[in-house]
Amino acid sequence: MTPAADEQRTIPLHRPDLREKLFFFVSGIIISVPLTLYIGAFTDQLCMVSAISLFYATICTTAIFTPLIEEFAKAYPLFYRHGETERSIFLLGFLVGLGFGISEFLVYVLALEVPIPIRLPGLFFHAASTSITAYGIATKRPLGFYLIAVVLHFSNNFSALLGTVWFIGGIGAVAIAYFLSWYLYRKTSDRFADAHERYQPFKSDRGSIRP
Repeated sequence: MTPAADEQRTIPLHRPDLREKLFFFVSGIIISVPLTLYIGAFTDQLCMVSAISLFYATICTTAIFTPLIEEFAKAYPLFYRHGETERSIFLLGFLVGLGFGISEFLVYVLALEVPIPIRLPGLFFHAASTSITAYGIATKRPLGFYLIAVVLHFSNNFSALLGTVWFIGGIGAVAIAYFLSWYLYRKTSDRFADAHERYQPFKSDRGSIRP
């Protein structure tokens, strides 16, 4: 018997356990960071070739392409998930961003010797901005919330290039990201995030149709 065209796909509800949460946290380090570096190598070269000065090349790489690339790279592991609730997707996004933020934090503190207090806000900023994108994924509005994360990231990075302006624009962007992450978390629930997905029936080897 052929299923109705509008029949919904049956996916068991799934809540990530500790091991799966650790997987997404580590993904922020071993997947998102290399992906960022790989894409960034091309965009850095593009900016250096096309910019009229080193300052504009820095704006191109740090303020424009870096937010676009990093926010995409951090959200990328979230496409490996199934049967999650809105809240679990949000939390997994937070963990991916936290893993990414810790790796960046260690590079700045250990390799570049940047003082720890200066880098701490950035560590949690990555977690917050990724959770914003994750909320968009969970609610089927990924592009809009991805762009919100990108704009906040742009504001933070661009302000940092202007020196003391960061204490206004940068801190403001970080504070907004923190607030939005908290606010959107409160809006999530244990609703099945994939509840509206539908399946297309396919034929078996015998020619019959099965779900």
